[in-house]
Amino acid sequence: MEVKYGAHVTTTCQDIDAAHIAHGIERWFQANARALPWRIERSAWKALVSEIMLQQTQASRVAERFDAVMQEFPTPRAMADAPIDVLLAHWQGLGYYRRARSLHASACMIVQDFNGKTPTDSDALQKLPGVGRYTAGSIASIVGGHREPIVDGNVRRVLSRIWADDGVTGDADLEARTWDRATELVQACCDPGSCNEGLMEFGATVCTPRNPGCDACPLATACRANASRAAESIPRPRKRLERPVEYVHALLLMRGDNVLLEQRPEGGRWAGMWQPVSHVHTAALGARAVGTVFDVGGVRSAGGFDHNLTHRQLKVRVFRATAPSGMRLASSTRRWVHRDAPGVALSSLGRKILSVMAGVI
Repeated sequence: MEVKYGAHVTTTCQDIDAAHIAHGIERWFQANARALPWRIERSAWKALVSEIMLQQTQASRVAERFDAVMQEFPTPRAMADAPIDVLLAHWQGLGYYRRARSLHASACMIVQDFNGKTPTDSDALQKLPGVGRYTAGSIASIVGGHREPIVDGNVRRVLSRIWADDGVTGDADLEARTWDRATELVQACCDPGSCNEGLMEFGATVCTPRNPGCDACPLATACRANASRAAESIPRPRKRLERPVEYVHALLLMRGDNVLLEQRPEGGRWAGMWQPVSHVHTAALGARAVGTVFDVGGVRSAGGFDHNLTHRQLKVRVFRATAPSGMRLASSTRRWVHRDAPGVALSSLGRKILSVMAGVI
């Protein structure tokens, strides 16, 4: 479709006026953008760090950590030269720790292949670990000014409602249609960065999954879902599968005020993070059985909690025991740390287990 810059056009997609939508989003964003730290003195590196941190994490939680991360790693070289454990320590509580490893690997690649300068071209950005079409398009448009479309959960919801597309989230056809619509908008807008970032912001604050602010929506007259009073039911959610249950038996093995932690393997959940020694079983075990598993006596129950993952439900049972005198347990992947100041990057599960010891759970 041929579109003149900033021109008023009528799209071929169900006669929705792409320019009207794009310009409305841009005006709304200019008046309502939240004051977020990565929007101050923008740079490609800050944009990359923020986008990786924002993947599957609320903006408010990222905002709490972003400045500290940037102070520690003001440049790709600063991150590439630092051990991964330093970044993981900053990442505690954000979850999905594989993102941190991808960001560290991206910093190394930027130093090695791009002379330390974060690219703003979408194709170059997609060569970086953990950077897909959405993240690349976001950085390329917001920082580089390129007319690259973006689609995340917020954008998908906004565009599905405007077009009254009740496709199922995750369906390949819905994804293709949404990318086509996002492309039309970014081609018809005045400023690609404001249009794309505005779409994300609009979905996060106005066109929300539940109780969308249709009464105050500047696009209400153009939104077909609003016209049919169907906004909250669009797009249709993917059918949730029942999550299998795993039993995690964690042992707080104490030596005075110190507790034994183990480092997770490099692959899988919480890769490279630290937590009390644990064992996964298909059923709950009692204190005596746990003692047999860990080959230690005097084991007693300390409490428990449920911990939900995206595809698993963990039933965590926490036990406590005193390390026998002379028992050698420390190794390259196990170490004694102070119970109140571990000084290592803890997994979210590890922090919860340690909090049982303090009676917080």
